[in-house]
Order: sequence, then C-alpha cells, then structure tokens
Amino acid sequence: MAELDPSSFASSSDHLTQHLYLRCRVDFGSRALRGTAAHTVRAERDGLRCLVLDTKDLQIHKVAVNGQDAKFALGQRHSFKGTPLEITFPFELRRGQDVIVETSFETSPKSSALQWLTPEQTSGKKHPFLFSQCQAIHCRAILPCQDTPSVKLTYYAEVSVPKELVALMSANRDGEMPDPEDSNRKIYRFSQKVPIPCYLIAFVVGALESRQIGPRTLVWAEKELVDISAYEFAETEAMLKTAEDLAGPYVWGQYDLLVLPPSFPYGGMENPCLTFVTPTLLAGDRSLSNVIAHEISHSWTGNLVTNKTWEHFWLNEGHTVYLERRIGGRLFGEQFRHFQALGGWRELQNTINTLGDTSPFTNLIPKLNEVDPDVAYSPVPYEKGFALLFYLEQLLGGPDVFIGFLKAYIQQFAYKSAVTEDWKKFLYSYFKDKVDVLNKVDWNAWMHTPGMPPVKPTYDMTLSNPCVALSQRWTKAKESDLCSFSSADLKDLSSHQLTEFLALLLLEAPLPVSHVKRMQEVYNFNAVNNSEIRFRWLRLCIQAKWEEAIPLALKMATEQGRLKFTCPLFRDLYNFEKSRDQAVSSFMQHRVCMHPVAAMLVAKDLKVDQGQTA
Repeated sequence: MAELDPSSFASSSDHLTQHLYLRCRVDFGSRALRGTAAHTVRAERDGLRCLVLDTKDLQIHKVAVNGQDAKFALGQRHSFKGTPLEITFPFELRRGQDVIVETSFETSPKSSALQWLTPEQTSGKKHPFLFSQCQAIHCRAILPCQDTPSVKLTYYAEVSVPKELVALMSANRDGEMPDPEDSNRKIYRFSQKVPIPCYLIAFVVGALESRQIGPRTLVWAEKELVDISAYEFAETEAMLKTAEDLAGPYVWGQYDLLVLPPSFPYGGMENPCLTFVTPTLLAGDRSLSNVIAHEISHSWTGNLVTNKTWEHFWLNEGHTVYLERRIGGRLFGEQFRHFQALGGWRELQNTINTLGDTSPFTNLIPKLNEVDPDVAYSPVPYEKGFALLFYLEQLLGGPDVFIGFLKAYIQQFAYKSAVTEDWKKFLYSYFKDKVDVLNKVDWNAWMHTPGMPPVKPTYDMTLSNPCVALSQRWTKAKESDLCSFSSADLKDLSSHQLTEFLALLLLEAPLPVSHVKRMQEVYNFNAVNNSEIRFRWLRLCIQAKWEEAIPLALKMATEQGRLKFTCPLFRDLYNFEKSRDQAVSSFMQHRVCMHPVAAMLVAKDLKVDQGQTA
C-alpha cells in the first residue's frame, strides 16, 4: 500500500512522473517564469482517465496529452498546499502506459518558491538576481508537478535569460545558445539523468562567476564574493573523497557550490550537482565548512535515498548529520566528531526548550495532516535523528560496524524513497544476529514521543570540558568575581569551542547585564564576524536585557535571512519589552526584502498579520 503524502494532492498510486522536459523564460520585469512543462507520466492502474498535479499560485493556459488538447480545471485553493490541477485525458490509459502531459504555465510574482532580488539587493548592485528554494513543498509554485518526495524523475531544461546573466540548475550544464526569439537573451541547457524528487529542482539566474576548486567542483558567486568563497571551501574535494569512502561512489558527476545573496533562508540546500549555500558561512578561516560536509552527505542520504513523505524527514536529515560528522571525524579526529555530536545534543535541548517538551513537532516522526512542513521545520529531525543513530552505533558494535549498515542501507534504497518502517526492517535484517539488542531499544519513545530522547548516548568530553568549565565560571560568578575574567580565558579555545561555550550559557537562566558587559570588555565578541559565534552572543545579550545590544541584534536579524539566525533573534527581541516595538517596525521595513518563507515565519513569531505591510 502506497503511503499517502498529506502534503500533496497528486496521487502516486494512480500515476508516476518519469521525466520532465522544462522550457521557460525568466522575466525580471514582471517577476514571472513562463513556459511549458512536459511530464512523461506512467499509468499505475488500468482505466486511468484523469491526473491530478500540484500547483500553487500558477496560471495554467493550456494542457495537451500526447499533443491533443485536454480538459483541465483548478480545484479549491488550500492555505499552504496550493490548488490541485485536475486533467482529464482525451483517452483511457492502461497500466504501464506512458503519456506526455504538457502544461503551459506562468508563475505569480509572489511565488513562494522564488525570490526576485533587485540590483540593490546583490553584491554587485548592477543586475537583478533570482533563486529558487523548493524544499519542502514549493516546486508546485514554479510548475505543475507531482510535488511529493515519493516520486522521482529525470529532467532536461532550457532556460531563457537576459544575455548578460548566467543561469544554473540542479543538473549538469549542457551548453548555451543565443535565444532565436530575442537577440538580447540566451538559452542555457541542463540535463539531470539521475531521478530526483521535485523538491530538488532548482535554479538561479544572476551575474555569476566561477572558480575551479577541485577536479569536479566549481564555486559560483557574484564576483565580489567568488575568490573568498573559493578559499573558504577549498576542502570540498577532501570531503567528497571521504564521503565516497564512507557511503559509496558519488553518482552525480559534478559537485558545484553556489554562494547566494544573504536573504537565502537556509545554511545550505543540497540541490544535486549544485549545492546552494548561505554567505554566512564565509568566516575567513574555513571553520563553518561542516555545512559543506552536510550538503555533500545529502548526495547519498536525501538525494539518492529519499524520505517518502515529509513526516519521515529524519531519514534524510538524521543520516546526513551522521555522515557529516563521520566526515569531520575522519578529517579532524574522533574527539572532534564527539564534540560536534555533543553540540548537537545541546542544540536539541535548546530547541525542545523553545518548542516545549510536549510539542508534537518534537516527535521524531511528526504527523503532518493539515500542517505546513515549513512550520514544522526545526533541528529536531536532524539532532534527534542523529542521536538515535549515534546511540545505535554504540549499541551495535561501534563506528566501523555501523558504517557497514549505512552503506548497505544506501545501496538497498538507492534511487528510491523510503519510510521509517522500511529503514527499521532493513536494520533488523542487517543486524539479524543482534535482534535481542535491537528489541531493547524503546522505539516508541524515540519515534513517537515528544521531548528529549529516552537515552543519552555516550560522548567523549575532551574538547567539551574547557567550554563547560568556562561557562560554569560565568554562571556562578558574583559581581565581585567579574574582575577574575580576562582575554586569556579564550586563548586555547577554537572557534568551534567558543560557539559551544556560548551555546551552554544559552541553556542556563539569562546572565545579569553586568556579566555580559564584562564579557564584551574582556572577549570583545562584538568584533567577531563568525556568524555562529555572533548569533549566540547577541542572543545572550538580548536575553540578559542589555539595551546596547539591540541595534546589533536587529542588524544581524535583517542583514541576512538564514532562518536559523533570523527567527530566534527576532523572537528574543520581541520577548524583551525594550526592543519589542523596534523588532516589529524593523521587520515591517525589511519584510519586502526577505525570502517569503522567512517573512511568513517571523510574522508568526511577532504576531504580525501576514498581509500587513509597513
């Protein structure tokens, strides 16, 4: 029985999309994509007369099936799922029969999948910029599709853009040519031969340049950022090779990186052949490159083996965090892997403190009936998922034994989509000699119970102990002890350890203002550009009600749009009565420049009407 996807109208038990041939024109003037999407669809049962596709805020001009005009109707609009497109075939299909369903479509200027940036919002200030973000359910806001991760397709695309700009997609580049219909434009061609779910269809159009940083890797960015990006991500090939050693061959050909403008809402997005990353990773010392290891790992867990519905998102993210940390362990030592794993456990504690330990969104497998996956999104599937795998690794014989399982799981489900039950059955069959050990795991508490996991794995504390000791000194310090702190406290700590020190303080009751003032005097955190350190430091200041930090926190919340930073900063500013009004007015002023998903989530936190503008 096919598991129904509560986030999609398109029924995968009736029909499956095999291939997409996309032709579209990017129009910056009207902020729209116009084009045709030709889906090769296979009937999954006899007597099939109609097809339902997902759409959101799209105009549909025409539908043809095998070249014959077909009747179509748009159903009732749903608040976040969009509108089903119901297509009636001019003839009946039998099981296994393929047809080509071609729709002519146009996107809305307010498409939730696209962000159109004015030249002023780019580094170069001369040309406009466009990027897409389809995860989780926004591909339907670009083109009609079966927008569910249970369906995988290959694609070929031709994209017409102004000739001074470059287009890239989540596919291998297949050349370019002048647009025969307009001498001011050119057409870029792309081919993705590995089947992918729709949420991995992605593109970007802008004044982009590239630098080669490895045998299969170019880094793309606006020219103002391209050289510092090439330096920052120079370890990419070493990470790729390590990932192949752990998880099996890399099947996608090219592995390029694209550094986006600051409003990109995620740390990275694992679009195949072209990982999208936030410029907040550009720390200058390669210290935030674990995000690249994470996105590389998705080439196996997520892109090759995919969660069948968003309720099983932990299959994508928990395994990817596990692989990311295995890569870190190989490159920087096993103590470093344990240190990052413990940091993840604290991140999970912090998230559960924020969401509440009875929140259904803290379940490893949340129910998403009538729930927008963007609203349910949090570190829980990443860190609770990782903690389960780390715990199983320790239970079943250690890292070398467990990586054998992971490699076999990837081989078993490659090119397919899976649910947790598939994963668990495979785990039991792989470790058939350890079934008694597996039966002792409290699966219900791990999977279906809110709050922290039932068991805490064991962590090597070597790198964490100095962070714990320093954070304890600060939480216990009286006014008279403040003079005992000095810049020497930090001299042996890495930037990863500084991040952890601040994260530990955020798990405690807020510090007195006198303490954060002294911390600034001796450590000068205001001068640090590393975004992970800066973010935690500013949260600490606002929670301590230090008014001098308000402008700095507002600046960080608005000059970049990464959800991980922007949402908690706005929440803290809103909860501090001295900065509440400023937080709301600053959001109103900046919301037009924000990514649609970020604007929606911050508006919820600030209790601002979704439609209201400044």
